[in-house]
Amino acid sequence: MACVWIGFEDHWRFMSAKKLEILPGPAACGCGAHERSRKALAVDPEIKTSNLKRLRRIEGQVRGLQRLVEEERYCADILVQISSVQEALRSVGRALMKNHLRHCASEAIRDTAPGRAEAMYEELLNLMTLQSR
Repeated sequence: MACVWIGFEDHWRFMSAKKLEILPGPAACGCGAHERSRKALAVDPEIKTSNLKRLRRIEGQVRGLQRLVEEERYCADILVQISSVQEALRSVGRALMKNHLRHCASEAIRDTAPGRAEAMYEELLNLMTLQSR
């Protein structure tokens, strides 16, 4: 399922071959620190390095999947490889969530500015919904 940010409309659009689903998404960074650039408040260097390595590995796996399809390989073998890629992406997502919780979310939740913690709670709920799919 592809995920596309829709400008300033405050929604995430999920597209698949059969349906279009629109879910509420964060209009602004829940941590409030980077309203314009939407950059992370802080990134653990180890997590960043690990994620980049994983994503490069995933990229290679996807190229391998393309080759399997082009060669008309056995469907079950391709499906097993797809499952492997999906789990690898979930692993990257968990690491990103860990970083987000450790830095952006924890700071926003401790902040006394009106609405900032509530915005982060909403953002976290939306992210958990996305990650559980």
